[in-house]
Amino acid sequence: MRIRAHALRCRNSSVQEDWSSWLPPAKAEAFDSCVRQLEIFYGMFSVSLNEALELRRTGKSGESCQAVFVIPALCVRLARPVESLLHTLGMHAKHFGIIPNTAPLDAANFRAPREQRTARVNDLLSHVLLTQRSRFLHKIDTLDEMVLSIRKRFCEVASDLGSGASDEPSADWRALDDAHFDLNTCLREAIVLLKSFIVVLPDDQVGAFQKSINAQILAPHDAEPTRHGRMVLIEGE
Repeated sequence: MRIRAHALRCRNSSVQEDWSSWLPPAKAEAFDSCVRQLEIFYGMFSVSLNEALELRRTGKSGESCQAVFVIPALCVRLARPVESLLHTLGMHAKHFGIIPNTAPLDAANFRAPREQRTARVNDLLSHVLLTQRSRFLHKIDTLDEMVLSIRKRFCEVASDLGSGASDEPSADWRALDDAHFDLNTCLREAIVLLKSFIVVLPDDQVGAFQKSINAQILAPHDAEPTRHGRMVLIEGE
């Protein structure tokens, strides 16, 4: 059965307007609780990496390698909930026909060449794709692929540095710093997508959506997010 797209009588015209929009209490709680948890994961990852980078900057190479050895687990602890959030947004939007506002990725907000190229492709396709829905879903898929790629690359490079197997330590440390920057960009983009999504989410779906998001974000971080599984339907549908 085809699901009819939900529409609001007074819909915002842009992502910028969505971001500054007031949310009713239930929606505000759903958004704020998700963002708080993601920020906790980001803070743990960012502080630990910055400490390792500072040790290297001050000439304490041995200590910096010891410090970086534990950071891949913190990267995973951040990246996988972001992947799960993106997956949940995409599945919910597809099933219920929800069409949020979206804006294309900007290559200038990324450092690594691979992420810059991916952002440029997303920007190009945003002008080719005919519907707002397809632009939203494509951006979700693009960010999901970015986060997965950054996570895997970060973990590989950090493991090499921590174990002393790196052939080019200086380049690898720069790669970690760039991966941190780009993962943070992906996180901020995901949060903006979440806000635009919640703005147009029907009120009767907010509670169940929040439960689904919380379950994904708080799931064991050593489990891979499901990318192609069936979505659990909202109660009452």
